[in-house]
Amino acid sequence: MNPYLVPGLIAVVLVTVGIGAYGLRFARTTSDFLVASRSVSPSWNAAAISGEYLSAASFLGVAGLVLRYGVDVLWYPVGFAAGYLALLLFVAAPLRRSGAFTLPDFCQVRLRSKLLRRLASVFVLFIGCLYLVPQLQGAGLTFTTVTGGSYAWGALLVGVVVTANVALGGMRAITFVQAFQYWLKLTALAVPVIFLALQWQSDGRPPVTPPAGATFPAATAVMIEQDAVIDGREVHKGEELHFDAGAPVPRVSTVDATFGPDWLLPGGDMTLFATYSLILATFLGTMGLPHVLVRFYTNPDGASARRTTLVVLALVGLFYLLPTLYGVLGRIYTPQLLMTGRTDAVVLTLPEAALGGGHAGKLLGALVTAGALAAFLSTSSGLLTSVAGVVFTDVLHAGRTGSVRDFRVATVLAASVPIALSLYVSNMDVSRVVGLAFAVAASSFCPLLVLGIWWRGLTDYGAAAGLLVGGGAAVAAVLITVLGPPLSGWPAQLIGQPAAWTVPLAFLVMIVGSLLTSRRVPADVGATMLRLHAPESLRI
Repeated sequence: MNPYLVPGLIAVVLVTVGIGAYGLRFARTTSDFLVASRSVSPSWNAAAISGEYLSAASFLGVAGLVLRYGVDVLWYPVGFAAGYLALLLFVAAPLRRSGAFTLPDFCQVRLRSKLLRRLASVFVLFIGCLYLVPQLQGAGLTFTTVTGGSYAWGALLVGVVVTANVALGGMRAITFVQAFQYWLKLTALAVPVIFLALQWQSDGRPPVTPPAGATFPAATAVMIEQDAVIDGREVHKGEELHFDAGAPVPRVSTVDATFGPDWLLPGGDMTLFATYSLILATFLGTMGLPHVLVRFYTNPDGASARRTTLVVLALVGLFYLLPTLYGVLGRIYTPQLLMTGRTDAVVLTLPEAALGGGHAGKLLGALVTAGALAAFLSTSSGLLTSVAGVVFTDVLHAGRTGSVRDFRVATVLAASVPIALSLYVSNMDVSRVVGLAFAVAASSFCPLLVLGIWWRGLTDYGAAAGLLVGGGAAVAAVLITVLGPPLSGWPAQLIGQPAAWTVPLAFLVMIVGSLLTSRRVPADVGATMLRLHAPESLRI
């Protein structure tokens, strides 16, 4: 076992708790806990947003997808980063000027509807849980991969630390934590990849994927983790296979990986429809993620919200260059992951696989593991804060003001369901589930925010109908994908990547529904729109 792993993980947890305790000194009111009293500067907020946004799907999942499928999945990091451009153009400043604390608050401010507020609360809770479970799952996967311990202990560790941090310090405390964790994650990927690239060069720059497929760089023993058919031969769970250096990686019937030179070419198994659907989900889904949007409520004004978004674009874009490189190098040094199906572990296993079992490989392996833990902690903190805020304002108090103690109770309640679910979903594809969360966000809150901010004619009934039809269709697709039987052909494309039809459907239903109920446009819509769009300096 790597002797640097446990000290590294303990250090990350202690620093996280220590920074959270420091932030607790400044958290006194419910406004501190919900939106840090709207006093976070653009530079701090940008680092904190980047810290919470770059989740397990970013740190582990993107590299695993590139390893398995090749260039077809590069739309994931492109869309994840580009989503902030849409946020910058359409949402950031008006949303801050609304004065809301949560997304349901915005519904109340804009459309004066308690029914719509309750409906929005349901979607916030669903998206938050759908996004939070993969973070805890990634923590369990990391714990199992690097220590050989129980998956459940890793998930519970992150769940307990995050719950304690949010319950004790709220938004004020986790702002400091997430800003620190962004720079830790960036360092944890950037430093090892320099050594990995130098090792690749010293090895004579072997091809990423030779015509016959990926090959084993050294003699390798692979423990089979599920029954499978490998090159036509049936193997069973627990069986160990041995491969010599240079041996081709066999094709595995239970893994839909791309082999041979097709890995480097677009247009593999993804149809054009699925590709456009993925782009739409990642590009528009960002502006509908509750834990991202709640961060813009913490800026002092609309102008600082725009500056924050601009800095986030740079920080997130820089980060996403790195997981892609890990996926490419994983084809050379960890091809056995294609057989076990645990491609999400490529970032964790690559340093030691490429650099050997010496001190350098172990130190860098401990560094990326520490970065992975930071990814789980930071994103889980943001998600839990946003979900706890909705539980606090809309479940426990139905929009009325509550106490700090009530917020802490809401945090524990909000954390209990995702932690329990994470113990039963250890085999989910991290990035795939997060991608589905983006599809739900793009099909529900994206149309609501865009139309609510830019169209005077939106009504509460139209907005509610769009949420139910478009967002509900995306939720149904998620449930079928996660819980239903395997699909093939066009049904698999439509259900597995639903955004291409659920997003236009939500926009259409909201517009038509609002036109049919035009008498329900709020009487003070003019004053509300002025509030959303007029710079603070022009207000009386």
